[in-house]
Amino acid sequence: MSPTPHQIRRTGPDLPVPATVDVVRGEGADDSAVQRINQALRSAGATEVRVSGSEAITSTDVDVSAPEKASPTDVRAPRLKKATTTGGRPPLTIVIGRMDSEPVAGLLERSNAFGRGTLPAEGYQITTGSLRGRAGVVLAGKDTDGVYYAAQTFAQLIHRSSIAGASVVDYPSMPQRGVVEGFYGRPWPHRTRLDQLAFYGQMKLNTYLYAPKDDPYERDRWRDRYPAGQASRLTDLAKAARAHHVRFTYVLSPGKSICYNSPDDRQAVTDKLRSLHDLGIRDFAIAFDDIHPLPVWSCAADLARWGTVTEQSLAAAQAELLNRVQQEFIDRHRGMRPLRMVPTQYSDLSDTLYKRTLRHQLDEHIGTMWTGTDVLPTSITADQARDAAAVWGRDVLLWDNYPVNDSDQTTGRLLLAPYAKRARKLDEHLSGVVLNPMNQASASKVAEFTGADYAWNTRAYDPTASARAAADHLADGDPATVQALQLFFDTQHMAPSWSGGPWQPQAPVLAARLERFDKQWARGEKRQAAEQLGSYARLMAAAPEQIRTHVKDRGLAAEAKPWLDALTLWGQALTATCDALRARLDGNAERAGELLTLSRAKADQASELRTIPGATRPQGTIKVADGVLDTFLKRAPALR
Repeated sequence: MSPTPHQIRRTGPDLPVPATVDVVRGEGADDSAVQRINQALRSAGATEVRVSGSEAITSTDVDVSAPEKASPTDVRAPRLKKATTTGGRPPLTIVIGRMDSEPVAGLLERSNAFGRGTLPAEGYQITTGSLRGRAGVVLAGKDTDGVYYAAQTFAQLIHRSSIAGASVVDYPSMPQRGVVEGFYGRPWPHRTRLDQLAFYGQMKLNTYLYAPKDDPYERDRWRDRYPAGQASRLTDLAKAARAHHVRFTYVLSPGKSICYNSPDDRQAVTDKLRSLHDLGIRDFAIAFDDIHPLPVWSCAADLARWGTVTEQSLAAAQAELLNRVQQEFIDRHRGMRPLRMVPTQYSDLSDTLYKRTLRHQLDEHIGTMWTGTDVLPTSITADQARDAAAVWGRDVLLWDNYPVNDSDQTTGRLLLAPYAKRARKLDEHLSGVVLNPMNQASASKVAEFTGADYAWNTRAYDPTASARAAADHLADGDPATVQALQLFFDTQHMAPSWSGGPWQPQAPVLAARLERFDKQWARGEKRQAAEQLGSYARLMAAAPEQIRTHVKDRGLAAEAKPWLDALTLWGQALTATCDALRARLDGNAERAGELLTLSRAKADQASELRTIPGATRPQGTIKVADGVLDTFLKRAPALR
């Protein structure tokens, strides 16, 4: 299950899903949660899902008292009228709502499935049971978000036409978990963002920050209101985010041109946020990133007020502006979280004058964002997170620049390795983590999926298992497609750092296979080595077509087309090389030569493929298992 629940245990037999299912909806069960239950039940074979409010059940309708010698897994379902067996399967009732609402509270009171204790925000409990001829499932959330997440987990408890007989106690490790669309390059299309928001809800990600660097109204033309069409799309996004229990945060980036000491510009900031608030957006951040190292003032008024730009004067100007926004705009509107800021010095742990000034002058309610010990950190330890919280002296949210691929270090790459090398105890010091994705939204789901798994349950996170689960999710459980996706992920595994070597290696599975090949060849098991590697090569060559044909997210095949095309060619090159080695072992030197020529031609063809114009920044040649596969193909002809 993904994200991995904190507690899950088998507590009874699986419950078959009959044709007709009753859903009792308590307080806190919004339309999105009920709709998810409905979808899950219908996918399991239910043809009629009857939804009723809690008022449909009276005290005489419900029997939830624990029976004599009851097992701790026993949950009494509401005794609804017309509880008839359908298709040979016992009736089924799903009760969903907040833990403090009826009939959920009464069911939990009489159930022995859970111990006493208080769940944190967004937590939930699920238990299943069956007695008196009616199967029952209780989905109880700490709050409305918890109810929604219970519904998402319920969908995963269904396999084919049965519900797992299990009890779940679950809650997030990190309060904020999500994605920041903060890359350079063409912003995601509207339909893509809607798809992403639905995916976030499914993965229990609760935060989306809108910060595309190439949206002119977010950065260069930050003072201007959005035209009607774009404004309407932002309204749609905010509405969709709420439906999927995602907080839509708009990030305004005025740092390159703002005059901090101008009443007009201060009003322009407030006016812009007010216009966005009118569109339904309720969360805001202000970013001063990528104006380093120290910008010149944009106006004479700032020079007159603060003199030459220094770390201290820049921080003081930013703090004054942010405090005004927090106190004169945010604090005067209900339902809004405190403002968040992206500082000019957003990475490392040095306690600079800039950071000290913000620490002392910035309103204590305003949170900050931090990218780790570097722009592209190779790892983040718990001690580093603790030091970051101390340096900033306030709430710190990790803006993690993975899997973003808009830098020179990532030219020609998709970054498909799982989220990794972030300590399991970051939740003790940071309020959350948001991942900065790639230009390719569907391909970013691999990192988003694994990042969601990490942020929800940091202690149980296993990158390898989570990557396998991401492939399974994208493949909709089809084994052959899972295998093809895992192979593809491996050839795009390398994660570069800002300087120095990569923090995730390239093609570790393929590299291990090539190492095994070398050992077999050296032991004299040459034919076996060539045959086994050749079999894997044929899987490589066939994987792209399997992905194109069977992955339901059509965006993945479209975005990754040049990489899939290149993988086919590299797979064919490796296949030809393995066949050439076998021909040489058979004494057929002429055939071996022909195959090696074919291999070189396929490799050369693959090396000439380039990224899709306009869809990727920066443009460049496609890289597939570079440094691993190409190196082997160059040395393989010399093997004897």
